[in-house]
Amino acid sequence: MKAALVGSDHTLLYETRRPTERERGPEAVIQGILDFAAELRAFGVQRYGAEPLAAGVAVPGVIDEEHGIAVYSSNLGWSDVPMRRLLRERLGEDRPAGLPPLPVALGHDVRAGGLAEGRIGAGEGVDRYLFVPLGTGIAGAIGIGKTVEPGAHGSAGEIGHIVVRPDGPPCECGQRGCLERLASASAVGLAWAEACGDPQATSADAAKAVESGDPRAREVWRNAVDALATGLVTGLTLLDPRTLIIGGGLAEAGDTLFVPLREAVREKVTFQPLPAIVPAALGDAAGCLGAGLLAWDLLSAEVASR
Repeated sequence: MKAALVGSDHTLLYETRRPTERERGPEAVIQGILDFAAELRAFGVQRYGAEPLAAGVAVPGVIDEEHGIAVYSSNLGWSDVPMRRLLRERLGEDRPAGLPPLPVALGHDVRAGGLAEGRIGAGEGVDRYLFVPLGTGIAGAIGIGKTVEPGAHGSAGEIGHIVVRPDGPPCECGQRGCLERLASASAVGLAWAEACGDPQATSADAAKAVESGDPRAREVWRNAVDALATGLVTGLTLLDPRTLIIGGGLAEAGDTLFVPLREAVREKVTFQPLPAIVPAALGDAAGCLGAGLLAWDLLSAEVASR
């Protein structure tokens, strides 16, 4: 879990993180989020002598942003968590009497990161973009102007569950050959661990082995890049973005990823206009910045409605 105090000019005033501890179960994760938020608020009051004006939280899975509910997350094991209400109650426990309830915005982690990349990162000034972080899994944020499309049911952008290899490995979603099972940072790490015989090997290790010329690593990398390009071409066929923004752990490989990926996408498109393919600019701060943007947007909307 990552958390930050964010200024009105989008400056990260303070950053911190701690383990999710999802192995303890969904209730422990929820409690950990609430405790983390309360401690961050207390730290901000102590350091800056002022209460926060609003709070934003971004979580994975299916999100009902309108009602503030974390509907489902397979990674965290929760369903129908009234996250906004729980946070508002917890952050209000020590709030001085007479202050109105703290506005709390709830968003999707990848869409929040995509919002930040679109407004103040690699997509700044771009009218249509698709943000795809390659981390533990793969998801997408569909950027339209200064907003990110959530979809009718809060699940837009789940590009990681496009089937790119029908005979591929099983996915937790129930399908086989999903993009995230083949091209996420965790998938590349697992494939390289099997190929090199080191169970502790990661995607970063795979990238280094590719750069050193290891033929086993190059094969693992080629397979992942080909699967990723297939999924991205499906995405750009449906959405026609002007820019593809690639982030997450795998993007840290730089040209080792982007040079073959751009070529693979170019080879796979036929009639589709080829978008710019660029690395994300905000790194792992994108989610915190996006949650901050959601909070500022909510605060602005509440002020405007008064």
